Amino acid sequence: MPRKYRPFHETARGELHVLRERAVLAGLLRRGDARGYEEPLSEMRSLVGTAGADIVGEVIQKKDRPNPARFFGRGKVEEIADLVKEMRADVVIVDNDLSPAQVRSLEEALKVKVIDRSELILDIFATHAKTRQAKLQVELAQLEYSQPRLKKMWTHLSRLAGAGGGGDPGIGLRGPGETQLETDRRIVNKRIADLKKKISKISERKKREVQTREKDFTIALVGYTNAGKSTLFNSLTGADVKVDDKLFATLDTRTRLWDIGRNYRVLLSDTVGFIRNLPHHLVASFNATLEEVSQANLLLHVVDGSRTDPSRLIEAVKSVLGEIGCAGKPNVLLANKIDLLPDPVELRYLQENYGDCIPISAKSGEGIDRLAGTITGHIDQRYQELVLAIHAGLGKLISFVEERANILERSYEGDSVVLKVLIETRHAERLRRNPDVEVIIP
Repeated sequence: MPRKYRPFHETARGELHVLRERAVLAGLLRRGDARGYEEPLSEMRSLVGTAGADIVGEVIQKKDRPNPARFFGRGKVEEIADLVKEMRADVVIVDNDLSPAQVRSLEEALKVKVIDRSELILDIFATHAKTRQAKLQVELAQLEYSQPRLKKMWTHLSRLAGAGGGGDPGIGLRGPGETQLETDRRIVNKRIADLKKKISKISERKKREVQTREKDFTIALVGYTNAGKSTLFNSLTGADVKVDDKLFATLDTRTRLWDIGRNYRVLLSDTVGFIRNLPHHLVASFNATLEEVSQANLLLHVVDGSRTDPSRLIEAVKSVLGEIGCAGKPNVLLANKIDLLPDPVELRYLQENYGDCIPISAKSGEGIDRLAGTITGHIDQRYQELVLAIHAGLGKLISFVEERANILERSYEGDSVVLKVLIETRHAERLRRNPDVEVIIP
């Protein structure tokens, strides 16, 4: 039996999810758009697949400037409408960000729900949010996205008011719609304020938690979504973090100990993946989760080395890092998935343009020893190994050392405590200048 076509008036605009819906993809390519170097809708297909919709058609328009009213030109809108009817689609998903007015105009023309790129990403984040922190952050981002669109959601009230003809809505129809809109705005604004308070508390707690790791060398994995960060995380730490060939499989930061040898304590964090044109409000909402990135001593920037457009992915990640204030943080670029390269010569572009790039395969282990050696070099620059003798009665001074150093050995000689420590250079220099500390091995 053929699938029954569902008219738009039967589809609630509030249903922003696309799970199991039939979707037509549409995108607008502008002159000089970086996506011209790849199949234009390839990333959108992955996003839609992750969201769970079934793709039944695709439309691309090449245009210097979008139409201010409907984003696409009149002819292209008619083409999309015909495809929607032919394929009995439930939703049109646009690989661009649309204004509230453009969404409404397209929905009126196409008679189906229209979702833009930001809305789709929010839907995926909402599906993958598991912890309380992630759920709060996604809800905040969704509300901030919906806030300027509330008026458009209430246009059915104005149509209802005008049903009797004439410009004046008439007695009994002037107040309720506007009152309800203002009520909704107040509810949304209050909920946004409440969420920001809750997330702020989580962020402060997270910041204190991260700051207690001062004696450890902390590393955060960053990179474009689906670059293989979780696979690398599992390989380096022996963890069993779920690995999916889907976008945004990881939303919550996980931290584990990486045994790199030489008495070094290295804490490695797996973080949420980035993506091109990641909605700004989503980045802001996830600041608590990204605290691991901002506080890390070093970033491992993982890029899918098997892709044909790695520089575009690298620049997208750098853009997000800039938004969260981490643009100048020390980092090491890793070209992952080299086991999928048919010809190693394809690495030449990355190595020529990013000289310190390390080719690795998280799956096969190739290049991991070189990576570990590079990390050890970074740690060597930051830490010193010292043997200190401190009078046993100087409890505060001993506590200072214990809180900031890894104690490798402890012994007692007369009235002194002898500590063999691994400590940051800045603290080591402070101890060298302290007359109550005897540095036995400089």
